Order: sequence, then structure tokens, then C-alpha cells
Amino acid sequence: MTTTTTHRTADEVLAGIDLTGKTALVTGGYSGLGLEITCALDRAGARVIVPARRPATARETLRGIPGAEVGELDLADLGSVRSFADEVLDAGRGIDIVITNAGIMACPETRVGPGWEAHFAVNHLGHFALVNRLRPVLAEDARVVSVASSGHFLSDIRWDDLHFRDGYDRWLAYAQSKTANALFALRLAALGTTAFAVHPGSILTPLQRHIPREEQISQGWVTADGTPAPGFKTPAEGAATAVWAATSPDLIGHGGAYCQDCRIAQPATTDDMLIGGVKPWVRDADAAARLWRISADLTGVDAYSVS
Repeated sequence: MTTTTTHRTADEVLAGIDLTGKTALVTGGYSGLGLEITCALDRAGARVIVPARRPATARETLRGIPGAEVGELDLADLGSVRSFADEVLDAGRGIDIVITNAGIMACPETRVGPGWEAHFAVNHLGHFALVNRLRPVLAEDARVVSVASSGHFLSDIRWDDLHFRDGYDRWLAYAQSKTANALFALRLAALGTTAFAVHPGSILTPLQRHIPREEQISQGWVTADGTPAPGFKTPAEGAATAVWAATSPDLIGHGGAYCQDCRIAQPATTDDMLIGGVKPWVRDADAAARLWRISADLTGVDAYSVS
């Protein structure tokens, strides 16, 4: 694999890559990390579809980005996922890159749909349904990039209590959803669509909106004056691994890989999430297949089913 540095930016990764004529879809592509991804792909020539729960806000944010277009999508609502996907299918335009970036982190206990825990529903099930519904327009060489996190260190899939019926923990709920993101990419690749999971690094963005400043200080993320801790990345640096996974020839033949710092991650040797790496439970093919079946049953969608 090509030697890379930890703090490359998305623009540096895409330098010399021409995405003219390509169409990308970036969920949450109008805020934080997603906005940086959208801007970088646009500058490389791609047309970028940005599905947004707040389309008016997204249109205002992306107004100066000529290659971006906004659609309405609420990942917590499977009806909304279906409606958005139908609009894309009706347009008949192929999609070359999907980056499932939108998500929530450590929010208060919230139930959506038929009582699903919100992290699992938004971060995983909504994206699962979206990618399955978009399969007919995915280009033959399309790549799906699932934005995961070193948060997966904190929890495997809670097979007996996916939705935290027996006691809620906001960090374990987030962690389980990030494990699910990685397993989704692993299984999707096994089913024939090139997919990767990425850990973007530790970054301060609006994703942390539910975490009080005092807690961020106690966690060692920021100093008392709000300065990010050493080792944290800027959003532009955090976007680099996602666009690298979406475009790099270095990953040909490595479908399903978990990536970090613009390279395939090594097994985690510590529990230090700032150092990162990958825990064994997100590389478990049997667990990935099991989660896929559960997700298909919950969402009622499976474009990859085999008779």
C-alpha cells in the first residue's frame, strides 16, 4: 500500500484525480465532515447528491458549490428513505460513489419508527435501506464508503438487546451503531458491491452537539479554552480517508477493508481510540452476515437476497 501521512487533507488525496462525469452521494454532506467531503468531491469534478433531513439548510450551506444538489431524506424514517431513493431511481442516473456519512452521537435516549433505538436506526438501518434501494443505479464499479469510528471499540453488536430495552447507555448505543457500520461494509463487499468502512479520526464537528463542553474537557478532547487535543484532526483532514476509500486504486481487491489514515487499518493493540486500529468483532464475516439478515428483516429491504 502507498505510504501516507496521518494529516493529509481530502484535497491532497484527490490531487490529480478527475471525477468529471462521476456522481457521488454523500449523506449529511452539508455539515462538518460531510461538508468537507462534498466540497472536495466537487472540486475534483464530481456531481454530488446531498440527501438532507434539513434540505433548506443544506441548500443554503451548499449554495456556492456548483456541483452539489440537495434532496430530502430522513434516515430515521424508512418511508422517507424509500421516497428519496425512488426519486434517484426515476432520474435514471448512475451513482459511482456512495458515502454514508450522516449520523448521531451520544444523544439522549430516543425512539424512532417502531420503537427502534435512534443510533442503530439512523446510523445503520437507514443507510442499510438506502444502499439496498439504490442498488439498481449503482455503477458496476461503484464504491460504497461507510463512515464508522473507533467508537466501535466500546461495543460489539448487542444481539440480545439491539434497541436497549434493558437500560440505555448513550455511548454504548453509539458504539454499537459504529460496529454495525463496519459490518455492513464487510458484508456488502462479500455480496458483490465494493465497499469499505473508514475511521475518519478524532475530529470536533457538530456531531458532538449532545456532549457538554465540561465532558469534552474531562475526556481530554479539548483544553479549557476549547483548543482540540493533540492528535485531533481538522474536518478537512478527517474527510481524507473517506475520499481515499472512494477513489484510491490502492484498494482494488481489498473490498470490505476497514481504513484509517488513508490506509487499511491494522488490528488494534490497545484500547486507545485516538490511536485507533480495528477490533476483531468488526472483521467477523459471520457476524456481518447475521447483522445483514436482521437488518433486512427490520427494514423489509434486501436487494442482495439470494434464493
